[in-house]
Amino acid sequence: MLNFDKDRFVNIQRGAVAIAEDVRVLMRKLLDDGLERVFFMGTGGVQFLTQPAIELARASTVFPVSAAFPAQVILEAPAGLDERALVILPSLSGTTKESVQLLSFLKERGVKTLSLTGHKNTPLGLDADYNFTNFAEDDTSSESFYLQTLLIVLSLLVERGEYTDFDKTVAELKQLPELLVSVKENYEARAATLAKEIKDENYHIFTGAGSVWPQAHYYGMCILEEMQWIRTRPVHASDFFHGTLELVEPGVSLFIFKGEDACRPLADRVENFAKRYTDKVRVLDAASAQLPGVSDKTRKLISPLILATMLERLSAHLEVLRDHPLTTRRYYKRVEY
Repeated sequence: MLNFDKDRFVNIQRGAVAIAEDVRVLMRKLLDDGLERVFFMGTGGVQFLTQPAIELARASTVFPVSAAFPAQVILEAPAGLDERALVILPSLSGTTKESVQLLSFLKERGVKTLSLTGHKNTPLGLDADYNFTNFAEDDTSSESFYLQTLLIVLSLLVERGEYTDFDKTVAELKQLPELLVSVKENYEARAATLAKEIKDENYHIFTGAGSVWPQAHYYGMCILEEMQWIRTRPVHASDFFHGTLELVEPGVSLFIFKGEDACRPLADRVENFAKRYTDKVRVLDAASAQLPGVSDKTRKLISPLILATMLERLSAHLEVLRDHPLTTRRYYKRVEY
């Protein structure tokens, strides 16, 4: 496979799943100490990667689990941001400026903090109350953060008596690192073809629903816009028929992401409509992945992770065909905080 290090990928994803037992112990301790609410506060694209876990909590428990933007929290803190709250701070670098500023703000308020970082010897890696560090890089971080945040919410649910198959689910998740390599291998030819199809296109609509909507938003904004300077329009499939449908015409590129959860019919509805009006409907379906030994229940939890691992192959080919490395930026170093 093009520009792919199998051993590095497998080791990183194994590291993500390896927090399962420790995070469950931590969650039990926090609940016993009076934890009453959880916030996920990531800066930029990494916050999208926490959203499937937040949605799982929304559908599974009345325990408050929500999200907030770090830069906005400092200016206007949400209610309940106190000593009975836990804020989870994901940051690959561990040095994200807005998140580092937020950490200081939270400490002043006595809020408990848990950081998820790719590097330990960093402000977020060292100064949060609790930390899980799992080395990763841009091409492997999506799966890593999806897995870690999923395990955090599953730990909350099982310790509240709201999830009964934790050990079975974790055992299946531990099979994923190697299985995801096969997913990449099986998608490689399609990724190469798709990259050739879109390498000169400068606008795409991205849509999805349920657990895969964050991946649609993430890929449009954080990969194609930030890393390839290609214009995109991410729109939730529920909103597609309230505006964006009027932009569909011959030649318009539409990416539809499909998961295996209850919201899949929303993506089907968009597909059924769009194929009548544009010849450029590109469907990525988590159900197409072969994952022997993984139950339907677990598959429903990992649809965004499957799509992320497929899309990494598209990105690998796209940056070569466009002669635009994914690390190239125009303004990143110039932004003032």
